[in-house]
Amino acid sequence: MNAFTQRRASAPYNPSYDPVTDRSIGHGSAYAPTYWIGTAGTPPADDGPVTQDMDVDVVVIGSGYTGLSCAIHLAKEFGIKAHVLEANGVAYGCSTRNGGQAQISSGRLKRSQWIERWGLDIAKGMHAEVTEAFDLFRGLICDHAIACEPQDGGHYYIAHKAWMMPKLAKEAALLRETFGYGARMLSREELHETAVKDMEAQGAMWEPDGTGIHAAKLAFGYLRVARELGAKVHVDSPVEGWETKNGVHHLRTPGGTVRARAVAVATAGYAPRGLHRRLRDRIMPIMSNSITTRVLTDAELAACDFKVTSPLTDTRTLRHYYRLLPDNRVQIGSRAAITGRDADNPAHLAALREGLARKFPALRGIPLDYSWWGWVDVSHDMMPRITAMPDVPNAYYALGYGGNGVMYSAQAGRRMAQLVAGRAADIPQLPIFRSELPHEGWKTPFRRLGQWGLYKLYHFQDERG
Repeated sequence: MNAFTQRRASAPYNPSYDPVTDRSIGHGSAYAPTYWIGTAGTPPADDGPVTQDMDVDVVVIGSGYTGLSCAIHLAKEFGIKAHVLEANGVAYGCSTRNGGQAQISSGRLKRSQWIERWGLDIAKGMHAEVTEAFDLFRGLICDHAIACEPQDGGHYYIAHKAWMMPKLAKEAALLRETFGYGARMLSREELHETAVKDMEAQGAMWEPDGTGIHAAKLAFGYLRVARELGAKVHVDSPVEGWETKNGVHHLRTPGGTVRARAVAVATAGYAPRGLHRRLRDRIMPIMSNSITTRVLTDAELAACDFKVTSPLTDTRTLRHYYRLLPDNRVQIGSRAAITGRDADNPAHLAALREGLARKFPALRGIPLDYSWWGWVDVSHDMMPRITAMPDVPNAYYALGYGGNGVMYSAQAGRRMAQLVAGRAADIPQLPIFRSELPHEGWKTPFRRLGQWGLYKLYHFQDERG
């Protein structure tokens, strides 16, 4: 049993937690049984749960990548020592359940879709923002010696069908000619010769920026840095009530009420709907499943012929994300169940196994060392927001990455720190900073019915000849 499963957990891991239907995420829970938790080693110290009423300057709700980055940058850039409140263990949610893939993106939309939505000037501003974000991400890891096993080498966006190749070629040309970014196309043969023998792949677009990391080691590195800079990180302290009185936020936890001048929310897909009225139903939690094989044999490695450990993503709408890990296991993930109650349905595991086997026939039926799932914070317009909460003084949030938060969360935390510190003028005039997450209004009760229908449609579209 590793150090994380031995932590002060007083409740078992709840595999069916659903942020749409459950009133509370609870506290004191064991971690999800992910590869990252199982191989992260001994965690750094935290500050334990809240045990009494406190008056503090700034509270950050959520101790994943975004929340810890916010605490780091509040201390580094503004001398503000935040108190981070976490419902369970540090980085309990998205930050220890993802695929460990850092890509040069901040949401689900491509550059061509940025132009379509906002025009070329804003699209170029967005590109500059994510480029700066990747530099910040790399800098945090390097400057603070975070031993998260970074595997640089770019990102391979792999065409799962031949009809996707012209679309990828068009996007690559746009990246080169309009954004000055060195994307290039690889044929199926070039991909097999230089990167990986994915038997489903028809070719790929390669982007220069892409890094694989150990998800939990990154999170716990951020934890170490935040505490070294003076932040306090309180585990097992969910916010069970939030009132604002005379400009002061009163955050009720099981151990006491924390009163704060400012609050920054970084809960991703894990906050219950009742956290605050201004956040209710602003994101759509989407479940993603992930598996990790046992260590591959020499024969299996030769058959798959991984020459890179870079992030690999296929072009399905319900995409697969996968890669060879440094210890010669293969990790792959994709979208799965719609509700928490259905999360452990064997059909979802079987579908993911089949996805792995289509790409790497030699791995059909391979034993698995880890299988898990988690909630992704998808915004209704597929882009995140880092912004103030309207009508709530000194309250901010960074949410809605849509599965692309491993890298951009570092910059989002920094941007939210700038907002908290009253430095909004230092933030670019971009839509993700100047508007709140959209709400679906009357459609809200029917979102999951719509999701079920869209999944059927996407599967049909993805798998046509």
